[in-house]
Amino acid sequence: MGFGGISIWQLLIILAIIVLLFGTKKLRGIGGDLGNAVKGFKKAVSDDEAQPTEQLKDQTQQKTQEAQEKPKDKV
Repeated sequence: MGFGGISIWQLLIILAIIVLLFGTKKLRGIGGDLGNAVKGFKKAVSDDEAQPTEQLKDQTQQKTQEAQEKPKDKV
């Protein structure tokens, strides 16, 4: 038994039908496009993870500067 009750032979038959329908050039192109999309997604996620820490540092610096610049109100 393979994936969810589908045997390996059934998967091979489905793969052969897909290759016959689309051709190897088109499948290769789709695979390349999919690979580039995954690379772009990974890059965007890693950039997003690095960006918030820099923003947090900037925000804390701005808040400390604002706190130092504000005159204290006397009650």
